[in-house]
Amino acid sequence: MDAYDTGAERTRDPGLPVQPAPSPPEPAAEPVEPAPAGPPRSGVAALSPRYQVGAALALAVVAVTVCVHLGMIFLHVAPSNTLTKQHGKAIDDWVYPEFEQNWKLFAPNPLQQNISVQVRADVGTADGGVRTTGWYDLSAQDGRAIDGNLLPSHTDQNELRRAWDFFVSTHGADNRPTGRRGALSETYLRRIVLLRLARDDAAGRGGTVQRVQVRSRTTNVPPPPWSDEKVSDQPMYRMLPWWPVTDDDGSAQ
Repeated sequence: MDAYDTGAERTRDPGLPVQPAPSPPEPAAEPVEPAPAGPPRSGVAALSPRYQVGAALALAVVAVTVCVHLGMIFLHVAPSNTLTKQHGKAIDDWVYPEFEQNWKLFAPNPLQQNISVQVRADVGTADGGVRTTGWYDLSAQDGRAIDGNLLPSHTDQNELRRAWDFFVSTHGADNRPTGRRGALSETYLRRIVLLRLARDDAAGRGGTVQRVQVRSRTTNVPPPPWSDEKVSDQPMYRMLPWWPVTDDDGSAQ
């Protein structure tokens, strides 16, 4: 064989070891990106567990102190009630002198009495006689109309109550007017009770209301069961004089 013969024409020497064919190069591995870290902790969460417990206790103490302080200030500025009468010294010790208040939270003071407005009438009968009706509790009638009513009438809620407040504010304890609006309040109240008597048919068939008399019945609101406060349970009455019914007032027939 010619010495210039090349690889394809060259015969391998059986005594030489067989060289394996080179393998193709492996692709380079892609770099692994680290997992994104969470948002950095801040505030109490950044503290160690021991300090977190301490911070929670401190916040709880501050919250309780604030609630107690607000409650004491509320009772201090509120009108006199069962709690302030029982714990007045403790409230004053907390408030004075650093947190003194010189104003009242509520005006006017919440009512601590139940006031009912009642009326009766002298009725002239068809045979020429006169009879006196029993007492009509007009406030109780309004209460029954309001109780359980989702949309109570403004008249049932306020008309009679405001009329009585108007009369009391313009009259003295002797039921005499104290100002120029006294006569107006009497007329207003008288016309309201006449309308109520007509609605209840107080005069009856053939009868005519000749005059009316109004009174108030006041009872104290009983204290709660846990209170040792004592209040009278006896009603107090304020009796007004008889008012004649004029043509301008109309009549309950």
